[in-house]
Amino acid sequence: IGCSEKEEITELNEMVSSNDYTLSSTKGESFTVTKEANNFILKDAKTHVVIYDIFATWCPPCRAAVPHLSELQTKYANDILILGITIEDEITNKELDDFATEHKGTYTYVNSKDNRRLATAIASSLGAGQDFPIPFMAIYVDGKYFKHYNGSVAPEMIEADIKQALGK
Repeated sequence: IGCSEKEEITELNEMVSSNDYTLSSTKGESFTVTKEANNFILKDAKTHVVIYDIFATWCPPCRAAVPHLSELQTKYANDILILGITIEDEITNKELDDFATEHKGTYTYVNSKDNRRLATAIASSLGAGQDFPIPFMAIYVDGKYFKHYNGSVAPEMIEADIKQALGK
């Protein structure tokens, strides 16, 4: 049992139980994702399909996926949005941009205090738990769960699932 001001308890509870995640890209864009049940809805999304690519810059399979995901983002530019969500807490935007340049990453990378919280929420909602393997990728159509992958996956498989998600 502990003592605290009621206001502090309320603020802590709101922080822990919030279903909103605020993400900032390395280019200064802001994104808000809201969790509703097991769905993750990107506010003001300009595409129907959002792919959350959860990764770390030190992870070899994560690095290998970058050029393929970039090709898919380019090919389906008007139809999908790939958000690269690093799970690294102490990485700067410059380090993340350098990683993207080195590995030919042209999709959106987010680096904010909510990254790990969102990554864990997505993985947990899909049964992967809090200690999930990376790379971990999840596809949502209009905020509703569509498909996810644990570990490396063939680019052709991702593209086939994107086409299915788009109804093509």
